[in-house]
Amino acid sequence: MEHVEQILFPKWIIPVDETNSIYEDCGIVIDAGRIVEVADKSKLEAKYSSNEVAILDDHAIIPGLVNAHTHAPMTLFRGLADDLPMQEWLNEHIWPAEAKWVDEEFVRAGTNLACAEMLRSGTTCFNDMYFFPNIVAEQCEACGIRACIGMIVIEFPTIWAKNPDEYIQKGLDLRTSLKKSTLITTCFSPHAPYTVSDNTLKQIVELSTTLDCQVHIHVHETAEEVERAVCETGIRPLERLHRLGLLNKRLMAVHMTQLTMDEIQTVAEHKAHVIHCPESNLKLSSGNCSTGKLIDHEVNVALGTDGAASNNDLDMFGEMHTASLLAKIVGESATYLDSYTTLRIATLNGAKALNLDHEIGSIESGKSADLVAVNLSHPATQPCYSPVSQIVYSTSRDQVTDVWIAGKRLLNEGKLTTIDEHQSISVARDWRDKIYLSKT
Repeated sequence: MEHVEQILFPKWIIPVDETNSIYEDCGIVIDAGRIVEVADKSKLEAKYSSNEVAILDDHAIIPGLVNAHTHAPMTLFRGLADDLPMQEWLNEHIWPAEAKWVDEEFVRAGTNLACAEMLRSGTTCFNDMYFFPNIVAEQCEACGIRACIGMIVIEFPTIWAKNPDEYIQKGLDLRTSLKKSTLITTCFSPHAPYTVSDNTLKQIVELSTTLDCQVHIHVHETAEEVERAVCETGIRPLERLHRLGLLNKRLMAVHMTQLTMDEIQTVAEHKAHVIHCPESNLKLSSGNCSTGKLIDHEVNVALGTDGAASNNDLDMFGEMHTASLLAKIVGESATYLDSYTTLRIATLNGAKALNLDHEIGSIESGKSADLVAVNLSHPATQPCYSPVSQIVYSTSRDQVTDVWIAGKRLLNEGKLTTIDEHQSISVARDWRDKIYLSKT
C-alpha cells in the first residue's frame, strides 16, 4: 500500500471538465502538493494509506476559484466613495486618495486583508494590478496564496515610478526576482488605453512577445471611455490595441462592456481573453459584458471581482451568482451561463487566461492540489438535486470550510492557518481611522 500525505473523501467532487462531470463516492489523493489520483473511494482505500484522511460527507470539493481581476490593496478603500459614476468615482475620489495614502505599508496591510478575505471565500489564485507589486508578491508568499502580479504601467508619475520606462524596468526586475517562486507569476499590466501611450504599449507588445508574458488591461469599461477615444483618436480603443499588436492570445481584456458583434468576432479570431467583472460594472453603472455571445463565439471568458473599492467585496461566489443571472437578462436567454459554465469561468477559464491551466483550474491527476471544500448541508442549499446549481445559485462564501493550495491547508474548518485574522482587521481599522479623520 502506497503512503501519501492526504486523502479527501467528500460527498461530491466537481472536477470542471469538458463533460460537466460530478463524482460521488470518490476521493482525491494528494502528495507533495499535487493531485495523485481521483478515483472511486473503494479503489483508493485499497491502494493508499495516509495519516491525514478528511471525511467530508456534507461537502463538495471544487477547484480553487480564480479571481482573474482585482486590485488587492484597495480593500482599505472599501466603502470610501460609493454610489458614484465611474469617472467621478475614479478622478475625484480614488486617484486623490491613492496619491495621499498609498505607500508600502498601505499595500502590505491591504493585501493581507484581501488575502484573508479571498482565502475565506475559496479563492486560491488572483490576478492583481496595483502599485508596489513587490509588496503584494511578498504578502502572497507569506500567506501561501497563488497570484499573478501585474507589472503595472501608467503614463504619468506616481509613488511607484516616475515614467513608463521606470514602470517597465521595475516590473521586469520584479519578474526576475520571482523566477524561482512556485506560487507567484507576473504579467504586464498597462492600466488602460486612455492612460498609456502608443509608444509605451508598443514596448509592452515587444516584451510580451519575447517573454511570452500575458498582458492585463482595462478595455471598453464604459461608453464614455469609448466615445472619448473615438473623438481623440478616430478609432475605438479595442481597434487601437489591435493595430498596435496587442490583440492576441496573451491579452486579458478586463470589463469589455461596450462590444459590437464585429468586435466580438475579432476577439474570438485572435483568441484574446475577456475578464468579466459583473458586480463592479453594475455598481459603477459601467455597462454589461455580452458574456453569452462571447462564449457562443468560443471566447475564453474568465471572472473577476475588481477591487473592493468598487464592488465592495472579493467574493467569487457572489460574483458567480451575479454573472449567471446577468448573462441571462443581457443575452435574453435563460440558457446563458448555466451553472457548470459559470463555475468553469470562475476556475479553469481564469487559469487559461493567466496561462496557468496546466497547473490549476480543474481537479485532475498531476495538477497542483488547489482545492476548496464547500459545506452544502446548510438550510439554504438543501435539498440538493445538483451540487453545481447550489454552488452557483444558493451558496454563501461562509459555507467554505477548507482551502488547500499546493496541498497546504490554508483554511482548516473555517480557520485561517497562515494569516492572523484579528491583527489584519485591527490594522485595517487603524487605516480607516487615519483616512476618515483626514476627511473631517
